[in-house]
Amino acid sequence: MTDLTGKRALITGASRGIGAAIALEFARKGADVAITYERSAEKAGEVVRAIEAMGRKAVALQADSGDPAAVKRSVDAAAGALGGLDILVSNAAIALYDTIAGMAVEQIDAMLAVNIRAPLLAAQAAIPHLKAGGRIIAIGSAGAERIVGDTGTVYFMTKSALHSFTRGLARELGPRDITVNLVQPGSTDTDMNPANGEFADFQRSLSPLGRFAEPQDIAAAVAFLASPAARHITGAILTVDGGQVT
Repeated sequence: MTDLTGKRALITGASRGIGAAIALEFARKGADVAITYERSAEKAGEVVRAIEAMGRKAVALQADSGDPAAVKRSVDAAAGALGGLDILVSNAAIALYDTIAGMAVEQIDAMLAVNIRAPLLAAQAAIPHLKAGGRIIAIGSAGAERIVGDTGTVYFMTKSALHSFTRGLARELGPRDITVNLVQPGSTDTDMNPANGEFADFQRSLSPLGRFAEPQDIAAAVAFLASPAARHITGAILTVDGGQVT
């Protein structure tokens, strides 16, 4: 029931970290995979080669998620390269930290464009390609529901917008048997937030499990929601944060 054989998936921002883990997990479960990247062409190539080594089709597409035309173009290009599209995972995001008083308007606009507008436009472009059984999954942040510290408010605000996006789009696409869900990772060991970073011990102290997630932990949750086993789950928010509390 969690097999993805024959499925065709696009994961945005998947040259590294959580996105790369999702792409590789999908391939292990039998899917052909397209990924987007902005600047990390070499890393994206490594992901493609790893997927191809599993016997699956893979393609890397350069796309700036802050550019509306690039977002739409990448979805159509993925569908063209894979012969169709069954799954969209909007993972690409940027996190800029400062107080409300100190944050520049350019930083605010950048996060609004990549973290909110891009998932919306990617879904808009994917909808004509998706058939019954299709999946749209966005990657949010556990911080959207529990603000920690005083410099992440704008970033977490952009992630909280995915709540209404997920629930509203689930209602819109439900009659077509297309599900829409949101996965919210907590502290995850990536190069953006390493488990040996400056604030890692504080983050670990918030979780009953006392550890960071590995990217594979998030990928497993996303792969489940993409699978036939989750066919009756839509409009859901799945938080994968080790029971984090504030």
